[in-house]
Amino acid sequence: MGLRTKIWHNVAGSATCDVFINHRTVDTTRTVVRFLYDHLKQRGYKPFLDAENLRPGDRLMDTIDKSIRGCNVAVTVFSPRYCDSFFCLHELSLLVKSKKPIIPIFYDVKPWQLRVMGSGILSCSQKDLKRFNLAIEEAKCLVGLPFDSSKDDWSELVRKASNAAMSKMHEESSDEQNA
Repeated sequence: MGLRTKIWHNVAGSATCDVFINHRTVDTTRTVVRFLYDHLKQRGYKPFLDAENLRPGDRLMDTIDKSIRGCNVAVTVFSPRYCDSFFCLHELSLLVKSKKPIIPIFYDVKPWQLRVMGSGILSCSQKDLKRFNLAIEEAKCLVGLPFDSSKDDWSELVRKASNAAMSKMHEESSDEQNA
């Protein structure tokens, strides 16, 4: 049984995906996120990407929430407009609440620049704003992969992000076996 198979069976007996990719569609879908998704699939992993995994008729929030609860690790791509999205922030807060390992990519943004602005998020309650702010503050404390799209190497970022995700899955697998 290969490492990938061992990770899948030991950690994620009920997992819906290996890696949940959390991102702001308008900033990253046609760039780093697509490359990361394809790279993980080619290596035999089961990534979740909304544009690939959501089907007509799916209940949006239910499907995403189930995928987050069932994933082994997440890659979150923070981008300039990430904090403008209710969905991005909802996904991040659920990942943090679920204590899922998160590999952050800071894509054309520095961690200190991430701020939740209530006025930018339509129909967002004070409770949601608090939840989102807590998740962003938690994410700012994680060691991430910085990326400047004007000068950095795309393939290097994809390689580093997928290696980090696989390493986290392996750690989780080892922790499960030692428990």
